[in-house]
Order: sequence, then C-alpha cells, then structure tokens
Amino acid sequence: MIFQLNKSINQPIALQKKYGVHLFLKREDNIHPFISGNKYRKLKYNLEEAKKMGISKLLTFGGAYSNHIAAVAFAGQEFGFETIGIIRGDELEDKIQENPTLLFAKGCGMQFRFISREMFREKHSIPFIEILKTEFDDFYLLPEGGTNELAVKGCEEILTEADNHFDYVCCAIGTGGTISGLINSSKKNQEILGFPALKGSFLKEDISRFVTNKNWSIINEYHFGGYAKINIELIEFMNHFKEENNIQLDPVYTGKMMFGIFDLLEKGYFKRGSKILAIHTGGLQGISGMNNVLRQKKMPIIV
Repeated sequence: MIFQLNKSINQPIALQKKYGVHLFLKREDNIHPFISGNKYRKLKYNLEEAKKMGISKLLTFGGAYSNHIAAVAFAGQEFGFETIGIIRGDELEDKIQENPTLLFAKGCGMQFRFISREMFREKHSIPFIEILKTEFDDFYLLPEGGTNELAVKGCEEILTEADNHFDYVCCAIGTGGTISGLINSSKKNQEILGFPALKGSFLKEDISRFVTNKNWSIINEYHFGGYAKINIELIEFMNHFKEENNIQLDPVYTGKMMFGIFDLLEKGYFKRGSKILAIHTGGLQGISGMNNVLRQKKMPIIV
C-alpha cells in the first residue's frame, strides 16, 4: 500500500469574518488509511533503521485504544516485521473482541503482553527492558507513542517550503515528538503552539531534549481533564466541525486542539491578518472504541 504524501494538503477551514485570520488544516490524516498522520512520520526512519540493523521484530507499548499500537501492527504486516504490543491494563486480556483497536492489531499479527498499570510505569527502566529481552529475544524497541530522535526527524518533514508563510503552526501533543519536529523545521518568524492531550508539566522538559529553537509554547487549557477524557461540549464541537468542513477530527488529539484554536479565536489570541496552520495528526481509528465508551455512558457519539 502506497503512502500518498500528495494528499497532505492544507485545507481551508470555515471561519467567521469577525476573527480576521485565515485558518488551514494540514491533512496528514490522508497519507494512509492505517499508518496515517504523525504515525507514518514517526515510523518512517525507525523502520529503515530496524531493517538496516537486520532486526525483524518490533516491540512497543500502548493503551487500550492506542493509535501507535494500531499503526505499528499494520506497519509490521506491511513491511515484514513481527510485532509485539505491551499493553497497559491486564484486565484487557479477555476483552480483545470488544476493543476495535486491539482486534485490528491482532488481525495484523501483533502479539500482546498485557501488564498492570503499575508495571507499565516501569516501561523505560533497564531491568524491565531486560525482562522483555529474555522473553522475546532480539527486538527493535519503539517507545510508547513512537517518540525518539528518528521519530522527530520524520516529523521535521511535515512542514514544507509551501508552509513558510504561516504565522502560527498548531499541533496536538501526546509524547512531544511531532511538535519537536515542527519546531526544528519551523522558521524563526513562526510561532509553534502545542495543545497537550493530557495533564502535566513534564512535556516542556521532554520537548526541550529534541529542540533548540525557542519559538514555541504550550497551551494547557484544553486537555478536558486528561488523556482520552472528553465531554459533551467537545463531542458537539467535533460533530459541528465535521458538518461545516467535511473533516473528521479525533477526540483525543486533533479535536481538542481545534476546540482550543476556536476558543482562542473568540478570545482574540491571534493577530488580525495572520495565517494559522493546524496539523491533523490522524488518530481516527480510535473513534469506534471511544463511541463504545460513550454509548455505555449514554452520551452522544462522534458522527
């Protein structure tokens, strides 16, 4: 299956004239149906490195509805790697059939190891990695979310020369790899704004490991209570946005970012006459799983 980079177009977004700005969404979600958005960017050079090293097994980490787990599983099937997913939450082991993400990854041939949330917090520790090496032999390690130096290198390719005229570049943040790439490839006159999907101040430190440019800031007000947490207001915003622009947003990352951008527009945050580019980082595979949760809670679903 071919990656269609030419489909990552900058699509204009419908805005009220009162805002006095121009907003575009870079459609990285169109690159590939299963390895879309920043997942393609993060995996590109890591897969090349694994091939170069002669390693045929990928091991990574993720939660119940992880975009990264789904993308790694499909990439393994597509490019000839065995894949192993270390999944947060041992209670999920008997619920694969109820989970669209895990079911998809299993269908792609991914082998799972379900561990407790307490043990999952040790995923970066050398003793825990050594245990995994004993169990699974030689593998190429991809961190949770896929962020490492090679992932950042891939994400540096999201912005092109055609994007140099934008004053602001906006991006959702999970582990910080995508925004790090954007910061590195941005121009000095551009301001890079990050919208975290989870609570916590640790992201600045994580991002600073990969960047030297200072033209970036993090806007913490739009995480909706934490990772994968949403409410009716966000669902209604996303559904209205799709109706207005014919673009599906995901509820964990891009939906929260776009909600934040529109709220900042109302508050007059952006200079009049400015051009804003937001990055659609994909993640649409998680919607079906999120809708299952919303139905259980008797909440509106994402259409």
